[in-house]
Amino acid sequence: MVLLLLAIVQVGLVVRDQILVVHAAREAARAAAVSPDDAAARRAAVGSSGLEKGRIHVTVSGRGAPGSTLTVTVRYSAPTQVPLIGPLVPDVGLRAVASMRVEV
Repeated sequence: MVLLLLAIVQVGLVVRDQILVVHAAREAARAAAVSPDDAAARRAAVGSSGLEKGRIHVTVSGRGAPGSTLTVTVRYSAPTQVPLIGPLVPDVGLRAVASMRVEV
């Protein structure tokens, strides 16, 4: 019974991390749309989400002329931290994609 409760808590933490990854992708896409620097997208993703800096990977693709669409992909390795469950389950890979129009 205790393991089931801990597993439910772990699933809740992974769902929370997925929501944060989606938010990070949206913020990174917005930053990339207004700045020609891909590092701005990474800073926006890390700064806006509260996710661990070393576990997040940001990729910007499709940058072109103003008015074209760019795509940002954020990948995050969500740690399994709950006692008794964490050592049994590997880290969970999460991914989110956001697209926006290039403004500059």
